[in-house]
Amino acid sequence: DILQREDGPLCAAEIGSELQKQFAILPGGRAMNGSPIVVFPEFPAFSELEEEEVQNVLSYLTSVPSVAASGVGFILVIDRRLDRWAAVRTTLLRIAGSFPGNLHLVLVLRPTTLLQRTLSDFLFKYNKDEFKMKVVMLSSVTELHAYIDPGQLTTELGGTQEYCHDSWISHRTAIEAFALMVKTTAQTLQAFGTELAETELPNDAEATTNLLHTHTLKKDQMKEDLQVALSQGRRLLECINEPLQTDPEYSMTYDELENLATVQRLLGQLDETETAFDDFWERHRTKLEQCLQLRHFEQHFREVRAQLDVTSERLSGFSEVSVSPAHAEHVLRELSCHEDKAFDVLDCALSLAVEGDRLIENSHYAEDSIRPKCSELRGVCEEISSTLRSKKSLLLRAMELHHALEKASRWCEEGIFLLASQPVDRCQSQDGAEAALQELERYLDTAPLHTLADRSAICCQYEAVLTTQLRDQVERVFQKQSSVQEMFEKRRVSLKKLAAKQTRPVQPVAPRPEVKSPLSSPNQQRKERRYSADNAICKKVESPLHNGGTRHASLSEEEENLAVLRRHVMNELLETERAYVEELLCVLEGYAAEMDNPAMAHLIPSALLSKKDVLFGNMSEIYQFHKRTFLKELEAYTDCPELVGRCFLERMKDLQIYEAYCQNKPRSESLWRQCSDCAFFQECQKKLEHKLGLDSYLLKPVQRITKYQLLLKELLKYSKGCDGCDALQEALSSILGILKAVNDSMHLIAITGYEGNLSELGRLLMQGSFSVWTEHKKGHAKVKDLARFKPMQRHLFLHEKALLFCKRREENGEGYEKAPSYSFKHSLSMSAVGITENAKGDYKKFEIWCNSRDEVFIVQAPTPEIKTSWVNEIRKVLTQQLKACRDAIQQKSSDSASPTSNNTSISLSPFRSSGQKNQKKQEEKKAEPSTISDVNSSSSPKHKGWNKASLSVDASEENDGYSSGEDPINSDPEDEVGKKLAPGKYTVVTDCEKAGPQELSVKSGDMVHLIREGEEGQWFVKNLRSSKEGWVAAANLLSLISESKSSQSLSSSG
Repeated sequence: DILQREDGPLCAAEIGSELQKQFAILPGGRAMNGSPIVVFPEFPAFSELEEEEVQNVLSYLTSVPSVAASGVGFILVIDRRLDRWAAVRTTLLRIAGSFPGNLHLVLVLRPTTLLQRTLSDFLFKYNKDEFKMKVVMLSSVTELHAYIDPGQLTTELGGTQEYCHDSWISHRTAIEAFALMVKTTAQTLQAFGTELAETELPNDAEATTNLLHTHTLKKDQMKEDLQVALSQGRRLLECINEPLQTDPEYSMTYDELENLATVQRLLGQLDETETAFDDFWERHRTKLEQCLQLRHFEQHFREVRAQLDVTSERLSGFSEVSVSPAHAEHVLRELSCHEDKAFDVLDCALSLAVEGDRLIENSHYAEDSIRPKCSELRGVCEEISSTLRSKKSLLLRAMELHHALEKASRWCEEGIFLLASQPVDRCQSQDGAEAALQELERYLDTAPLHTLADRSAICCQYEAVLTTQLRDQVERVFQKQSSVQEMFEKRRVSLKKLAAKQTRPVQPVAPRPEVKSPLSSPNQQRKERRYSADNAICKKVESPLHNGGTRHASLSEEEENLAVLRRHVMNELLETERAYVEELLCVLEGYAAEMDNPAMAHLIPSALLSKKDVLFGNMSEIYQFHKRTFLKELEAYTDCPELVGRCFLERMKDLQIYEAYCQNKPRSESLWRQCSDCAFFQECQKKLEHKLGLDSYLLKPVQRITKYQLLLKELLKYSKGCDGCDALQEALSSILGILKAVNDSMHLIAITGYEGNLSELGRLLMQGSFSVWTEHKKGHAKVKDLARFKPMQRHLFLHEKALLFCKRREENGEGYEKAPSYSFKHSLSMSAVGITENAKGDYKKFEIWCNSRDEVFIVQAPTPEIKTSWVNEIRKVLTQQLKACRDAIQQKSSDSASPTSNNTSISLSPFRSSGQKNQKKQEEKKAEPSTISDVNSSSSPKHKGWNKASLSVDASEENDGYSSGEDPINSDPEDEVGKKLAPGKYTVVTDCEKAGPQELSVKSGDMVHLIREGEEGQWFVKNLRSSKEGWVAAANLLSLISESKSSQSLSSSG
């Protein structure tokens, strides 16, 4: 009832001051019919009370009894025994007009004085109808007891009930406060429950955790408020029961009993509210916890699913098709590594699926969402496991087939080697033939263990891994087996015939050396060279029966042997190329890419930060070139290895990228040595499962570019007379040129102290270490340096425009840090340089001089070959400069009106007579030679030619080179035409391609040897650089070498 009336306007706390006046009280008594008794004690100032005060107090007092008691009607006891009738009348009128409840009876204790009692009797009868309520006038409390039991009246009215108005107000205030607290607590709990019920579940684990924490804090606060209310209710209950504790005989009033029941009812409501809230909270907490479990499960599912996708994608990148055993082993090794990592991911996925099953068993509300994810995880895991098993099985079968093919191919090649290695003299006797036959029989007995037996069985057995390429390889192996067995059968037949003959063995006679006739045809000479002893390793045994059929079979076997060897080298080239590409990719992905991985950033030392380009150089560029271009183009020549030189020639410019990598190698090596022990490299190496460190893989490009020239040499060795032989030779020369350029550039970048720009000196042609003496002129006498007999050790760098002299300095350290450096000492401009090919006293010395031999550098090479190569290269540079000067002067002369008249003729013979030598010495004494720089700077018309050539290589014993008396610029062109060619060595100054199959092609800079003159104006010539021989027309030959001869660059010691 209190809770229901709580929305009313009045409560004890609000009208506490009015209640304290005590002009009306509710002591708690009841009439015999159960009507509540309201007592109006003596209060003289009742008429002075505000109407609102009276109304509030009466409204509050009538609201205290229960609804049932209030329905019977109230009995008012008005005590006015000490007052006047006027006051009685005013009170009755005021009550009649403002009493809010159901009024049953009004009992008035009238004034006791005689006058007032008389007046009240008289006036009451007169004014009785005015009051509009049942009023009984009583003269004493005894009369009152006739209406109300004294036990229900207070002592002031002659009753026995003890009443304390202050205690009554305190109890009413406490009860109403408690009721308000109960209501507020219930409303708060209801609002919180509504909030929890309406809260949407978050979509991520973090938000769910935060929400659960927030709701738990609110719940704890609610529980704390609930406990406070319960504690207050229990204390109030104790206060109500306190009289009983003091006096067990104490009898509670009806109001006290109602108060006790009210508090007990409120406490029961609180207990029920707490129980209901605890049940609701438990359900809500369980739902939030399940939501958190679901969010964690979904998050782990996304992570594991992404890992499964990566694993599946990586797995799909593993091809079960392999092109070689090495490739199959490599892929299988990588697959095994990936399999270990995949199993870790699969274990996580399956564990997550088990966790999902456990959530479903615990009656999770999102069962419909969890179950499909568990099924999906198990399905993907099974798919990945099945794919792993399938790929591994296919790779193992492919590797098994590769090994079988390789084994059979190796047996065939070893058989060919066996046939090729049987000596001729051994087979010419009966015993030798029998021994050779037994050797063949023993080798053929091993065929079942090494060769493939049934083509259809092989194709059926390995059908799952037979690609087009592999099928072709199987066909080739079977063809090779058939060819080898046929070759063995032919050899067996031949050897059986020899073993069956009982004649005297033929003694081998060494062939008489043939004297080459000048009239022999070029075709015959080429045929003799083609089958020379250079290919002794692959020669075949020729039958003693010199018939055409036997020789033709021998040649076919020889060609087959060479083809097998070429294929062997080509296979090695392709297999090593594929392995090289894989190794580069492994380094780029396993090391270079990891330097950009945020998860690995904490392992990278500060010295390595932002140094990826220094450590790896242009390895990425090298990888892209080999992966996308070079490897594919090499594979196109699988069936024609002899033509692979064309591939190298087409990509020669691209292969120059190795020069930049090698130039960066010292910096990379230095950086590696600083950081080699860091945790980053160790972790990367551990992930890759490499036995060798990164430094070994950084050396791979250097090793690869040097490997090419070895493979090309092998191919060239087995390709003599083939169509691609020239291309192979040219490719080998180009690769060697790249290696030389790389090596030279490594030395060039180590030069210190040179103030100019090295790039302005032109291309670096040669470099090397020499012993150097110097001498210079003072007046007319030569003065040698004090160090004449103790040479200086100098490293020379020959550029197109200058020659640098440097001092080599060794550095301390290891690896590339120990590479030498070169301190610049001196330089000579090539436009002012002359050379003397032979110096007195040592055939390894030559002279470099300038300024009319004012400065002479005597250079001693380590070997005569090095000296010859340097002299030839310097001569080539000087010849090119001289030719350029002559072309410029001839251009000026063509613009002049009159031709020059002081031309002199020269001899084309590479040997100068003693008269020529003496003439040169005399002319050298008469005048000082001018340098090329003088000619270049002269523009006066009087300089129609050079007075003396500065590029003079003396032809005498002292100066065996250019003769100053032979002036090329002033020679008569008509005399050139009339000159005759003589046998000797010459340098070619222009390119000439062969016009026919018997002719010889030469290039500028080649040294050629004129051997003999043939018919119809042709000369038989040998190219000393390529060791090839052929015929060249005399007219062409004059144009090829006359310029170099007239430039005096062709003379050499005979």
